[in-house]
Amino acid sequence: MAKINRRFIDKHWLVFLVRGALAIAFGCFALFGGMANIENAVAMISIFLLFVGIVDAVGALYCSTKKHGWINAIIDALVDVIAALAMLFFAKNDLANTVIILSVYTIVSGIIDIFHGFLSTVDPTDRFIRILAGACGCIIGVVILNAGGFEITTFIRFFGAYMMIVGITSLIYGVHNRSQNIEDKVARKQAYKNRKKRK
Repeated sequence: MAKINRRFIDKHWLVFLVRGALAIAFGCFALFGGMANIENAVAMISIFLLFVGIVDAVGALYCSTKKHGWINAIIDALVDVIAALAMLFFAKNDLANTVIILSVYTIVSGIIDIFHGFLSTVDPTDRFIRILAGACGCIIGVVILNAGGFEITTFIRFFGAYMMIVGITSLIYGVHNRSQNIEDKVARKQAYKNRKKRK
């Protein structure tokens, strides 16, 4: 079995699996569901972002006990919650504000993912996943900003497409780190057995 560098393993892989499942569910709803009016759209997006923020906050608490990656998780949670509150208090029935908040959120999330990919992640697979998701976020954020002249369903679908990308990449990230975590545990058990045999 190949030796795994433990720095490569993101221990809170379950958070990414839950986050990915939520993002895919919301993405499907945004693409194919009923968000034909701005009130429904603002309410659904705000609720979704609050849920994601709670998941990230739980991840931050877990990471803080392991002293690993908790600052990244806190930043993710803050961005989600701030965007949700901005949608609730500043968007309401205002299409222009909704477009601006969504585009800013998407671009900022993309930049954070790129930052995590380049500076916080050492595993090549994890780095590629984070940078890919981040680049997609930045591109779609610009697209949403320029889709303000269209009807609401158009830019909601753009945002839904981004959530699908975030969901799929999060699931891949979570599954990849879970498999690394399992391999690391097996390797540690084997190393422990080998030490006992030497004694």
